[in-house]
Amino acid sequence: MTSHAHAHAAHAHDHTHTHTHTHAHQESVGSTPGADPDDGPAEILDLDAELFAAHLTSVTDRIADLATGAVTHVVDLGAGTGTGTFALLARFPAARVTAVDSSAAMLARLAGAARAKGLGDRVRTLEADAGAGLPGIEDADLVWASASLHHLDDPARALAGIRDALRPGGLLAVAELDGMPRFLPDDAVTDGPGLEARCREALSALHAERLPHMGADWGVLLAAAGLTVEQERTDRFELRAPLPAGTGRYAHLVLDRVRGAVDGLVSAADLTALDTLLDGGAQDVRHRDDLVVRSVRQTWLARRPEVRP
Repeated sequence: MTSHAHAHAAHAHDHTHTHTHTHAHQESVGSTPGADPDDGPAEILDLDAELFAAHLTSVTDRIADLATGAVTHVVDLGAGTGTGTFALLARFPAARVTAVDSSAAMLARLAGAARAKGLGDRVRTLEADAGAGLPGIEDADLVWASASLHHLDDPARALAGIRDALRPGGLLAVAELDGMPRFLPDDAVTDGPGLEARCREALSALHAERLPHMGADWGVLLAAAGLTVEQERTDRFELRAPLPAGTGRYAHLVLDRVRGAVDGLVSAADLTALDTLLDGGAQDVRHRDDLVVRSVRQTWLARRPEVRP
């Protein structure tokens, strides 16, 4: 499974169904067939974290407001490059984090980053697919699942396992994106206005087929799993200049993966227009000064009920 980032930023995919944070966000933004699954997506996750750092801080603050008792055992489900892991370690200084991902390479990267930050003793990694349970995890104070739950083949089964991994009164925080982020004004491509909208439509058709739980009402599913939903929130972002220096690179990585995913699903003219945004020329998104990053992100905070006598 995957964390948000995701990107957690928006989705389409290759033909192997994986569940790492990396791939969840990769599928949000689209994936280029044959691409290294742990290369571009990892950079996308890190750049997304830079752009949306304030949002992550807001979410962790809301978690802290709802937490009962000390938060010492945290599970980052679909940990990816560790955005959630490191944010939660900072927010809960007494906590240790179990970072769960199905990608051994991503976990090795995260563990190395933890050591470099002097946090190696507060992080352990677990290579596992949460859809099949969380082996050896119990009495967690908090489970964090960012841009990952939409990959579950059987949400009811997986959420029951997550509930059982929580201590009574423990929290599950779910963060999801509504699809690929948008970067361009509608008239950015003069011969084909509305390019990004058409790409989103094409990706949505892919998601309906391959990720049937993307866009699900997780509040309903969480309640059905025996969790009490205490907060649900939708945030709509429109980030404008001055933007971080990596914004153009972020847009390029996202649209490059979209280009690979929608080949055959949009017109030849739209593919050509995408190429002009990626080819290093004057219209390349890395050189534009009119980028605006638009993204919709939802969060649900749910509690495992206290055991009553």
